[in-house]
Amino acid sequence: MRRRSSLAVTFVALLTVSWTVFTAQPGGSALAADPEAELAQTRAQLEEAQSAQQSLQATLDRQRAELAQLQRRSADLDTQLDLARAELEAVTAEYEHVKSVLAQVREQVADIEARIAELRAQIAELDTELKAVAADISRRSADLADREALLQDHLRSAYERTQTSLLEILLSADSLDEATTQVGYLVTVSEQDALLADDIRAIRAELELRRETLKDGRRALADARAVARDEEAALKARRDELVVLEARLAELRAAAEQKQAEQAAALQAALEAQGDVEKKIADNERAARAMADLAAQLQAQAKAQEAAIAEAKRRAAEEAARRAAEEKARQATSNYGFRWPERSFRVTQEWGPTTFRLEPPYTYGGTYYPHFHAGIDFANGCGTPIYSVGPGVVVASGQPLMPWDTGYGVVVDHGNGIQTWYWHMQARVIVAPGTIVTSENVIGYEGSTGMSTGCHVHFAVNDRGIWENPRNYLP
Repeated sequence: MRRRSSLAVTFVALLTVSWTVFTAQPGGSALAADPEAELAQTRAQLEEAQSAQQSLQATLDRQRAELAQLQRRSADLDTQLDLARAELEAVTAEYEHVKSVLAQVREQVADIEARIAELRAQIAELDTELKAVAADISRRSADLADREALLQDHLRSAYERTQTSLLEILLSADSLDEATTQVGYLVTVSEQDALLADDIRAIRAELELRRETLKDGRRALADARAVARDEEAALKARRDELVVLEARLAELRAAAEQKQAEQAAALQAALEAQGDVEKKIADNERAARAMADLAAQLQAQAKAQEAAIAEAKRRAAEEAARRAAEEKARQATSNYGFRWPERSFRVTQEWGPTTFRLEPPYTYGGTYYPHFHAGIDFANGCGTPIYSVGPGVVVASGQPLMPWDTGYGVVVDHGNGIQTWYWHMQARVIVAPGTIVTSENVIGYEGSTGMSTGCHVHFAVNDRGIWENPRNYLP
């Protein structure tokens, strides 16, 4: 409304000046006959002209102030967008780092839990075995005590019997056979006592071995229990760390979502600051359809460019051979032989579905999306040189999407149905259709023409009529 008022005042002021000039000319003999009246009228008209000029000057000053304010607002929006992007990148990087650490901690927790479970099973098994060893020691100790008591009885009896001499046994026997039997009995008892003594020594050795086994087992059991306590402490520490990291991860996810919302809001604010949003959206959709039609038309013309494309590739091969050593050290190319269109840049918007309302609808892979960004946006500042990503032929340049899109751009055909599009360039056109280019040729300069919220390059890849993700074609 203010702009219309300013224009109206300007128009009235210009009419006033024009009328003043027109009426200042001599009008007839009546005026000439009264010089004083003519002089007075001329002076009055001069004052009116001066007043109109002052009014016009005031209007122009006000318009200049409004223009300066609009430029400042646009610059502020660009700054806010840059900050939002930088903060979002920082938060996203931290989120991915914490997410990776969290996965490692979860693996450690699971590993420690498995080790503790295995260790507890080993402790239980060892404890059972030691109890069995202790029971065997108790049983064999009782057997040893019985055998020692029996040997003591035998020795005591033998000692008492040796108090009677063998001669007395022979003299008191009724016959020689009876005496021989009694003497043989004494000798037989001595051999049994020897065997019993050997058995006692073996049991004692067995018990000593079992006691050593029990002692070593109890020491190993104590060590295992100590390790289990340490592992359980480590598990508790990892679980506590896991709780902290999970809380931090939730905070970072919320922060990333907040930054994304702020970035979307800043984009919407930049869009709304430029005027009629709905009209721009409609124009952009028509421009997208025109772009698809032009892409199809250029695809149909591709066969006629095959010889030129082959020549461009031949020249590129010669150039690559000549500068192989230098380019190998400082250039990276994809499997398609493509490089990034700018030597230094930062990506400001990725390819794919988006919530940004200015982006037109598109169906990709059989799925319809109401808003789809069919390329990658990147920026390095107004006037940055833009290069062809690889060898090809320029098939469109200037403003090929007029009147729906006033943006300046270049389309390069690389053969095999692959085209690359570069949009929002500065108005100076430096390549024309039919120009053979390589990755060393500048084809334009970064600008903000057409439907743009600031200086950047919209880079797109059309592969046989489909807008594909440019990252699949770049190094």
